[in-house]
Amino acid sequence: MKLRLFPQDTAGLDLLSRTAGQLLDGTAVLAEMLGADPDGFDRLVEDMHRIEAEATDLHFALMTQMRTSFINPLPREDLYELSLLLLTAVERLDGAAEIIGLYRPAKLSRRAAEVLEVINRQSELTVAAMRRLASLQDLEEYWIEMLRLTKRAERTHRMWVAEMLQDLKPAAYARHRDLADQLASVVSGLRSTATYVGGVLVRES
Repeated sequence: MKLRLFPQDTAGLDLLSRTAGQLLDGTAVLAEMLGADPDGFDRLVEDMHRIEAEATDLHFALMTQMRTSFINPLPREDLYELSLLLLTAVERLDGAAEIIGLYRPAKLSRRAAEVLEVINRQSELTVAAMRRLASLQDLEEYWIEMLRLTKRAERTHRMWVAEMLQDLKPAAYARHRDLADQLASVVSGLRSTATYVGGVLVRES
């Protein structure tokens, strides 16, 4: 790790951690949706919209902080890119909630909960990783675990699609496939965040 001679302003990392925390809030709302009666979907979708709006506000707060801080713990472009990756993941979670709210499925496959469990664990790891960026400690384990979780979610997605093809009529298949693909995009986005952190680790070590 590079020797840092001057104190660092860690406000940017705090903002990244808070943005990652919105993912945890979002997965909690989506988990509630998976078990909710369709009559409750509208309220939960609005809850998710508020979470996405808060993540957007945090992203803009980070941009302001970077412009006003003289010394950042990481290059500004890294802070910006990580914030954007996290925001995109929250937006994709918001999209999954909207899909459920629009299609109002009476019953969802247990595979949805399995993928959401992976997303929740990815989010927990990402919150912790954002807090460790100042010291770059234990980030190799973060990247390895994120890769393992991604592979697990990808296998679940393939099984989910196969089951949909077997059990659902074309119109229902299309609706459920939209949700499956949207959740898969969240998993992929969080893996991209870990991959970017890996690049930071190699460059800064």
